[in-house]
Amino acid sequence: MEFDTDWRTLGKHRIRLRSTKGFPTELMHQVAEVTRLAVDNNMSARARIIEILFRHEKAYDITIGTTLLEDRISAPQLESAIATVMGLLPEQVNLYVHAVTQEEVDLHFGVYERMLAEKLGAVPPLQ
Repeated sequence: MEFDTDWRTLGKHRIRLRSTKGFPTELMHQVAEVTRLAVDNNMSARARIIEILFRHEKAYDITIGTTLLEDRISAPQLESAIATVMGLLPEQVNLYVHAVTQEEVDLHFGVYERMLAEKLGAVPPLQ
């Protein structure tokens, strides 16, 4: 069992919360909710939050998967917005948007999120 990992479903996002300092805290859950609001309102309908990693340096690495390259454009503004809402410095929030082609993933609900997570290496492939 992994004590540094928690899974959270927020709307259409299945988010892996991971902390290098132990079990994810309530603050990480708040970061996940703020990130979900930011992504849902500023990126395409295909964008999914895959993972939020809290590092020892008190920084959050947020991985987002999508099938649209245009979603990368809003990443810098969302980093600043999330940091401001959470009372963090802009350097403490890093948003990584990875685009895959539609041929690489099945667009059915549930399957899409899992395949994005596999493509980005957040979870191992199903056997």
